Amino acid sequence: MTTIFFLSSSSSSSIFTTSKPLKPFSSKKPKKPTLHLTKSILSSTTETSSPALQTFWQWVCDKGVISNKSPSIKPGIVPQGLGLIAQRNISRNEVVLEVPKKFWINYDTVVASEIGKFCGGLKPWVAIALFLLREKSRKDSPWRSYLDILPITTNSTIHWSEEELSELQGTQLLSTTIGAKDYVQSEFLKVEEEIILPNKHMFPSITVDDFLWAFGVLRSRAFSRLRGENFVLIPLADLINHDPSITTQDSSYEIKGGGLFSRELLFSLRAPVSVKAGEQVLIQYDLQKSNAELALDYGFAELKPDRNTYTLTLQISESDPFFQDKLDIAESNGLGEIAYFDFILGNSLPPAMLPYLRLVALGGTDAFLLESIFRNSIWDFLELPVSRANEELICQAIRDTCRTALSGFGTTIEEDEKLLERENLDPRLELAVRVRAGEKKILEQIDGIFKDRELELDVLEYYQERRLKDLGLVGEQGDIIFWEPK
Repeated sequence: MTTIFFLSSSSSSSIFTTSKPLKPFSSKKPKKPTLHLTKSILSSTTETSSPALQTFWQWVCDKGVISNKSPSIKPGIVPQGLGLIAQRNISRNEVVLEVPKKFWINYDTVVASEIGKFCGGLKPWVAIALFLLREKSRKDSPWRSYLDILPITTNSTIHWSEEELSELQGTQLLSTTIGAKDYVQSEFLKVEEEIILPNKHMFPSITVDDFLWAFGVLRSRAFSRLRGENFVLIPLADLINHDPSITTQDSSYEIKGGGLFSRELLFSLRAPVSVKAGEQVLIQYDLQKSNAELALDYGFAELKPDRNTYTLTLQISESDPFFQDKLDIAESNGLGEIAYFDFILGNSLPPAMLPYLRLVALGGTDAFLLESIFRNSIWDFLELPVSRANEELICQAIRDTCRTALSGFGTTIEEDEKLLERENLDPRLELAVRVRAGEKKILEQIDGIFKDRELELDVLEYYQERRLKDLGLVGEQGDIIFWEPK
């Protein structure tokens, strides 16, 4: 549940919240597929295939997606589920797979299908979800071999039971997960009323759980923000797994032309590091994703401290008598009525957070800084403490926010760390514990920063003192200089 806190002074009020709205299919960087984590070297005694996987591989080869004579990679069963196994030594940045566009599943695929005429105007992911569910219900689907290897479920938090979700009590991840499920249900009810029920002859009986499965498949496996492609499933390529030790910023895949005499587009996948025969070919999904985002999308978390993040949401209240002035100043500096600040465990405060805080708390005798004469310089003033009252107010508000958020958890950090020491901990419980412990550590970190700042309130230099110094009216020891006429 999102907790809301009010920051108020005699003349202004603003809102602090501890979460931000879900953006179902958006990211600063391209999304990466599947849901797996660690490297695996397969021994000769390891089971590496299954009937469904063998059928899929034969389908891929028969369709000409890849040559079965001397392939550089092949799908196999690995500890994380399915993965791509190197069939020979592979060099760093070597292309290991190229998939022609005719074997992609994207919005164009849906438009060209039998249900295309019903899907005009739908969000791309909704249209593709309907396509997947319809093809999944057809025994003679041309995509049958691919659909049969898709997971029934994943460890993504959208698939957790109520009991499992209770382990996320107090976390922003819980709020985001509930938001995701509510969003999927809302989209389903809309598409059910407008498309599925009026065209029962074209669509199977689809439930909200079916729709959630499709959402989970797309969120974990689809590639997005590629050249000319906003959202696409790439059979075989989407078996690529994640390796946290790979830290290259360069994308391991791209869309490119088929060659000098071909107009067909190809999805090209490269190995970001050298790989020995028998090892998995792995990539870095996204260095910018937090553990909460990894848990929601793929169902895992990393051990790196900087994967732990916490988002603090600040808002200029519409009831603030200086609302429009503050909004204009915020917008002039790249912010708005609502601003999201992501805290990373072990890092300093996010840039622009303190100026924004001081702006939303500005009131009383400090309100003169909002006058138009200061409009071009006020943000520079806000980079430094404005007044003791203003600084004390933001410290109290943030610390209250942190303490209230921490009280919403059912366990302490010490209890979480003790749990993580257990052997054979259930994967979903371990994931929940890692995420909630990370969020609590950040909240304690934020509280500590502003606690230390409270202790400095009496020694900080505020706007009026700085202004007097600039005018030469304050001496080196802070004493006011009185000028007497000669």
